Amino acid sequence: MSKILIVAEHDKGIVKKVSLSAVAFARQWAAKTGMSYDIAVLGQNVGPVAAALTAYGAGAIHVADHADLAHPLAPTWAKVLADLALDIGADVVVAAATTLGKDILPRVAVRLEAGMASDVIGIVQTKEGLGLRRPMWAGNLVGDVIITTDTKVLTVRAAAFDAAEATGGNSPIKAFAAQPDAAKSRTRFVSFDGVQSTRPDLAEAAVIVAGGRGLKDKFNAVTEPLADVLGAAIGASRAAVDDGFAPNDYQIGQTGKVVAPQLYFAIAISGAVQHLAGMKNSKVIVAINKNGDEPIFKVADYGLVADAFSAVPELTQKLKALRG
Repeated sequence: MSKILIVAEHDKGIVKKVSLSAVAFARQWAAKTGMSYDIAVLGQNVGPVAAALTAYGAGAIHVADHADLAHPLAPTWAKVLADLALDIGADVVVAAATTLGKDILPRVAVRLEAGMASDVIGIVQTKEGLGLRRPMWAGNLVGDVIITTDTKVLTVRAAAFDAAEATGGNSPIKAFAAQPDAAKSRTRFVSFDGVQSTRPDLAEAAVIVAGGRGLKDKFNAVTEPLADVLGAAIGASRAAVDDGFAPNDYQIGQTGKVVAPQLYFAIAISGAVQHLAGMKNSKVIVAINKNGDEPIFKVADYGLVADAFSAVPELTQKLKALRG
């Protein structure tokens, strides 16, 4: 039977939510094609990750546990994933369209001589057969593409697929004899300087408070108190990052992170196309801007035309009062 192979991302023994969105895509594709799906877990000492994934209805959880896979370097991970796909006869290899997925999956496609579609947001039926919908030109256009090779490689935009729920199953865990061939690679792991924060990760957060260039050097003073009250992550427009008011890892948009939280505050953000591409799938969007003609109000569910420097602190105080 034809199979889909899902690449699981994880951090500190926890499955990332974006990978559950990839599982949701695989379920939709399987329902339309009659395929089954397996999940690949790569890394070192990844037993807890594999165990957590056994409840999501996969035919099997394939574990490649090797010291040379401890850090997700593209050359070694791509080789092992391609080897695994060939070993189990996978016709589709899919991962979330994250930095990791976008780095590794194109290499997998080359090794498998497979066609690839990136940033997939949906599955469509076309005259030529089952196709994949993906945004183009910063989300201004949406195109339907068909991959004609027998093997297909995809990255899916997590914001377009709700994270899959556990089904209560008990998928078998199978060890895969990984051969990363790290010694042949020109890439080696040196260090990882991650951002340390007590706030939720942008890609995982249920609530995001995002600020724009209009906040200037008061960016933190305006966004942080509101985010503290809501238990939210903090994001920023590209303009705010380019002007040095917010760090690069806050950037949301076509050239930043694509998010879809339950609640998104856009504060002093104009709503440029580049930014909208990264957050327009948010469930509820609240815009606060002193200019009522800004494009952000066209996508907002709730809009407040007001000076953010006075409106946001007032909102924050009222929320604090409600929480006692």
